[in-house]
Amino acid sequence: GRMVLHLALTYPHLAKQLVLVSTTAGIADDEERQARIRSDDELAARLEKDGLDAFLASWMSMPMFAGLPNDPSDLADRRRNTVEGLVSSLRLAGTGQQSPLWDRLPEIGNPTLILAGDRDEKFTALGKQMAMRIGEDATFAAIHHAGHAAHLENPVEVIMRIEGFLERGR
Repeated sequence: GRMVLHLALTYPHLAKQLVLVSTTAGIADDEERQARIRSDDELAARLEKDGLDAFLASWMSMPMFAGLPNDPSDLADRRRNTVEGLVSSLRLAGTGQQSPLWDRLPEIGNPTLILAGDRDEKFTALGKQMAMRIGEDATFAAIHHAGHAAHLENPVEVIMRIEGFLERGR
């Protein structure tokens, strides 16, 4: 989602509409951003040391993923990642590494749908804040009976919300 925001602000002509799911406009506080960089670097070091399976077991046990269905194919998909790719993502594209975009959100002129699971208090609050900052072109919607991975926890509602949003924009 953060990368979509960067793209939309840098090249607004590339997207007619934006859909953001469980995302943030970044970490505005410099100290918090530096702490996140350190945390992501420590996580990357553990991933390099302990391997992919240990990382996935730890990652998927986080409370934010508690609502995910126990789906062996989902875990198989996650195992397609590589240690190198995940380490690179943590160290180069983590929330701490990316510039915060909160002050630039009003520049977004594209109709924007922001979704978050109703059980994900943090990203519900962030989504509402983002919608307010973007302004009248933004809509926030909570996905019922879903946490952080709303698209996996309640895919039917996510699809219905996105389809409705896209149809209104035609």
